Amino acid sequence: MRNAVVVINPGKVLVIEDDPLQQMHLRAALDSLDLLEAYDRTEALGLLREHAPPVVLLDLGLPPDPHGVTEGFRVLESILDSAPGTKVIVMTGQQDHDHAVRAVGCGAYDFHLKPIQTERIRVTLDRALHLTELEDEHQRRLLSTSHTSLPGVVGDSPAMLKVCRTIERVAPSDLSVVLTGESGTGKEVVARALHALSARRSERFVAINCAAIPDTLLEAELFGYERGAFTGAVKQTQGKIELAHRGTLFLDEIGDLPLSLQAKLLRFLQERVLERIGGRREIEVDVRVICATHRDLGKLMASGEFREDLYYRLAEIGVHIPPLRERDGDAVLLARYFLTQYASSLGRKVKGYTSGALRALDTHRWPGNVRELQNRVKRAVIMAESPRIRPEDLDLPAEAEEIGDLDLRSCRERAEHAVLRRALARSEGNLSLAARLLGVSRPTLYDLLRQHRLRS
Repeated sequence: MRNAVVVINPGKVLVIEDDPLQQMHLRAALDSLDLLEAYDRTEALGLLREHAPPVVLLDLGLPPDPHGVTEGFRVLESILDSAPGTKVIVMTGQQDHDHAVRAVGCGAYDFHLKPIQTERIRVTLDRALHLTELEDEHQRRLLSTSHTSLPGVVGDSPAMLKVCRTIERVAPSDLSVVLTGESGTGKEVVARALHALSARRSERFVAINCAAIPDTLLEAELFGYERGAFTGAVKQTQGKIELAHRGTLFLDEIGDLPLSLQAKLLRFLQERVLERIGGRREIEVDVRVICATHRDLGKLMASGEFREDLYYRLAEIGVHIPPLRERDGDAVLLARYFLTQYASSLGRKVKGYTSGALRALDTHRWPGNVRELQNRVKRAVIMAESPRIRPEDLDLPAEAEEIGDLDLRSCRERAEHAVLRRALARSEGNLSLAARLLGVSRPTLYDLLRQHRLRS
């Protein structure tokens, strides 16, 4: 009589059994599952690699040694070596109890003595499958939860996690910070997160865009003015710096600050006192200053457009916010975040993205960074005619070209890392789905995650 190995996958069971009666018995016992069949060790391990089953039901007596246990233990060893997370349930005869105990000692999940009791094997299989689901969920949470994430900051790419770690270290201090990066990368979001993590979180966060206000009005906006200081000054008015007392002042686009105001701002940073326009009284202000710019301050200093002494006062800590194209997987995470936001606020019944839309989000170069992504998603939520957003709703091509360098080894490593992150983002951390998207087994995916340090 030939013997059996049964591999369980959600919706599928791989049965290795060359005895028709045993095969029929197992098919009847597992009639709710889609059965696949194999007849020897080689075929069993091939299907194991192809289908990545979470549970294996293994008879220790397998051909070519159906009356012994040598081949069964070889299969057990191979399974645990190649897929250590697999739950192996051993089947053996009543007289082979010691072999069953030995198998459990080698790493088998459980054992059953023949003849197999249908209800008992079902309970064991259900428990093993449920345990696998819990383990997958645990891994998903480990992978999708960033322990260094900032309030309001979405994304867990290595590039953004590096930013998060820096901000977390800097936040408790009162050091001045300069945030650099392309337009639309979310510098103000990071600045607000820095404020939220600081000891000043209960006080005001006051923001002003130095490029959005005419030079003639910017001084009054920053420093305030006394009544009668100039035509139209009908009352005493506090400036942004004074309003931020005990809190945080965010100077966006600091690279566009006029030279005349750079000197006055430098004096404030040195003395921590200011005078309103038209005033004679010095006012002490306790404020933390965070600046941001998309311009190259080094070039501005070289050309004389930005004071070097002011730069070193402002940039006690410098943090670069990476562009979205360098944040592998974050485009999809951000897209899902914005979809949820806008679907709720706009009252639209949009539930997600098609696979084509996810590919388009993944491969687009995002010259406008997060701001561009946000605008495209908002437009798509409004314009979408079906519950799932398509590439055309985002006004994106279905496919986009990837760009890489010619260093084969480093390119391969970067590409593999990027694809792993994108698969995790698209699957929302579901490891089984991620493995299917990547075309690899779940054990192989675990190995890749360990190699690329993506588990923590």
